[in-house]
Formats: sequence, structure tokens, C-alpha cells
Amino acid sequence: MKPLQFFSLLFFIGFLFVQGCAVDPAVEPTKQIEFTVPSGWPQPQYKFENNEVTQAGFDLGKKLFFDRRLSRDNSVSCGSCHQPFAAFAQPDHDFSHGIDNRLGERNSPGLFNLNWHTGFFWDGGINHIELQPINPIQNPVEMDEKLDNVISKLKNDDTYKAMFKSAFGDETINSQRMLKAMAQFMGMLVSSNSKYDKYVRGETGGSMTNVELKGLNIFRENCASCHTEPMFSDFSYRNNGLMPSSRNDSGRGRITRAPEDIYKFKVPSLRNLKYTAPYMHDGRIKNLEAVLEYYATGIHHSPTLDPSLQNGIQLNPQDRSALIAFLNTLNDEEFVRDARFKEEL
Repeated sequence: MKPLQFFSLLFFIGFLFVQGCAVDPAVEPTKQIEFTVPSGWPQPQYKFENNEVTQAGFDLGKKLFFDRRLSRDNSVSCGSCHQPFAAFAQPDHDFSHGIDNRLGERNSPGLFNLNWHTGFFWDGGINHIELQPINPIQNPVEMDEKLDNVISKLKNDDTYKAMFKSAFGDETINSQRMLKAMAQFMGMLVSSNSKYDKYVRGETGGSMTNVELKGLNIFRENCASCHTEPMFSDFSYRNNGLMPSSRNDSGRGRITRAPEDIYKFKVPSLRNLKYTAPYMHDGRIKNLEAVLEYYATGIHHSPTLDPSLQNGIQLNPQDRSALIAFLNTLNDEEFVRDARFKEEL
């Protein structure tokens, strides 16, 4: 054997030996996700029955939520009006902002703790989380697309074929599977780690100041009949005395056609108010100080006004400050920073 061939053979044998003894590369464990009811909370309305939440289903739902191809001109996604850093609201927009710069008729609410909701949208026009996305997709001032067209777009995408297979067992893409995946993502948007939550659970980070505790008592005396703990909404529909605007939005009455429901809107949660301004169903009030002034002096009386607001809510300046201090303990910074919920660019 020639010297060059001999040394080449030794080199090759040595290479095989090193490779055989090398440590296997680290394999990142499969991400897991699980829905749990926070301690002390009631059981949710939606429990993922017939739609078990999985990492693959969640990931698919997340991709769909942020995909602009769900709109007619591929410019607007669900995440355009529901942005993670704003607790899935659309900050500084009175009304939702759709394709072609079209404006909706109502403010985009924050999306969190949706599994506990009994109805969706300000008027409760949809009563199931799996059906909720259909409305904005087909609304002409939001995404202005047809569901069949969305499915056609998804079927032409190999990435989606693989993701649907991972989530549901085969590459079949249809609206039912799409909506179930989106429900998995939206249902996992649980906000339960505010300072208030940690205070209730006796955890580190939940120490309340005297002013915040005073505000909690003021809240319970004046606000809790509608904004019930721990969701900070009873999810009912009430007329809170807003003077009808030129749009004359009849709220719940638009759905039920019942005179007693005119100008009633869904009671919003008071969680994450730091991120979700402006307030009310039409975004007419810009900050919390103005909200409290409205409830003291601005209520418009009408036949369907909620009985609890006949005399407004009268608080002195010190009590207003304490109430606002408490409301700020409902902001969940862990939720708005949660990397699981952010769009992957």
C-alpha cells in the first residue's frame, strides 16, 4: 500500500471513530401547551369539548389568527385589530380598522379569557367561540372575504397542508378544522396574573398598597354588580347611559329586535385597561379619569338605562384616585408579554 493511501485510510478510520463516539446533538423537546382554569375561577363555558387543545392545533390557530390572507385583499388579519401588546385590542382606534381603510362601527375589544364568555361582540351576535371568526372575516368593513375563498387560499399552501395534518391527522383543510384551530389559540389567551390575581392567591407580587385596597373596597361598593370578580364582567348586556351617537347603534337590540334591549351593550371586562384605551363600545372616552367623570355627570337617561345607574356613580376626588389605583392592579403584564401569543415574523 502506498504511504498516501495508508494515511488516508487511517484518517478515515479515525473519522469514523470520532463520529461514533460523538455525543448526539441536543434535540429540543416538543413544546407542550395545556389549558388550566386559574385557582379560584369558575368553570369556563368553553372547555375544548370535541376540540382537545394540542400544541399543533394551537400553532395552526395562531398562524391563522395572524394571516392576512384571511382578508379579501390579503392586507388585514385578526391580529391587525387585536394586537398582543395591547391585550389583543387596537389601541388609539375608536373603531376597528379594516381593509381599504374602512372603519367599523365599534371599538375593537381586548381578547382574553374568552372561554368564559357566553356571547361575543358588543351585541352578543355570536354565542360560540368556534363561530366567532366568521363575522370579521365576512364583514364588509373588516376583512370582506368569503369563507370559501379563505379555504381555497389555505389549500394552495403546502405549509398549511402540513400543519393541518399535524393538528388533525391528515391534510384535509376545511372551515370546521380552521375554526377549531383558531378556537384553540383564542381559548388559550388567559389573563390571570395581574397584581390583583396574585393578591387574591397570596402570591409574591400581590402586595397591595393602602390606596389600592381602598380602591378595591370602592370598586366592590360601586362597580361589582356589573363587573363581577374575577372576570370583572358578568357578560350581561346593559345600557350604561351613553347618549346615542349619529350612528344610533342600538346594540343588543339589533340582534334581538326587542325594545327592552335597545342601547344595551355587553359589559366589558375591566382587566388590562392600561392597554385597551379608548373605552366604551364606540371608543368615545379616552382615559379612566374621563370614564369616572362620565359616570358622575354624563349619563343619558332613557327607558332601558340600567337601574343601578339612575343616579350615576358619585365619588370624591380621593375616592376616584383610589379606584383608578385599584383598576391599575388589573393590568397583566405577563399576559401582554407572553411570547406564545405573539406573531412569528
